[in-house]
Amino acid sequence: MIDLNNPKVVDGEYVLSQYKNKIDYYWGASRSNKHAFKRYRTWTIILGSLVTLVSSISAAEFLQNPEWLKNVFSVATPIIAATLTVISGLGQNFHWGSTWRDMVINATRLEKERDRFLATKPEKRDIEKELDILNSIILEETRNFFQRVLDSEIKPKEQNGSAG
Repeated sequence: MIDLNNPKVVDGEYVLSQYKNKIDYYWGASRSNKHAFKRYRTWTIILGSLVTLVSSISAAEFLQNPEWLKNVFSVATPIIAATLTVISGLGQNFHWGSTWRDMVINATRLEKERDRFLATKPEKRDIEKELDILNSIILEETRNFFQRVLDSEIKPKEQNGSAG
C-alpha cells in the first residue's frame, strides 16, 4: 500500500491496485443496486396488484357486514396505495436500475483497461497515461451519476458570447 504522506515513484503495481480497488467497488455497487432494483420492482408489482384487489373486494356486498371487516378493507386500500406511492417515489429518485447498468458497464470497462495494461510490456507502459485513463473513466461515471440523479435540477444557460 502506498503512503500518500510519504510519496514514492508510482509504478505498475500501484496502477494495478487502483484498477483492482475501483473494479471491486463498481462490482459491489452493481450488486447492491441490482438487489435494490429487484426489490423495488417486486414490491411495485405486489402493491399495485394489492391496491386493485383490495379496492375491488372492499366494494363487494359480502364485505359490508360485519362492520369491522368493511372498515379494515376501507383503510387498507389507501394505506397500500400510499405505500406504493412512496416506493415509486424512491425508485424514481434513486434510479437503481440505471445505476446498476452503469456500474456493470464501468466495472467491465475498467477490467478492459486493466487487461490492456497487463498485456502491455512493462517497459512500454505509460503510468501517467494509465492513471489518466483510469481517473477519466471514474470522473465520467461520477458526472453521469449526478446528472441522472439530479436531472431535474435547473441548469444554467450557456452564454453564447453576446452581451445580454
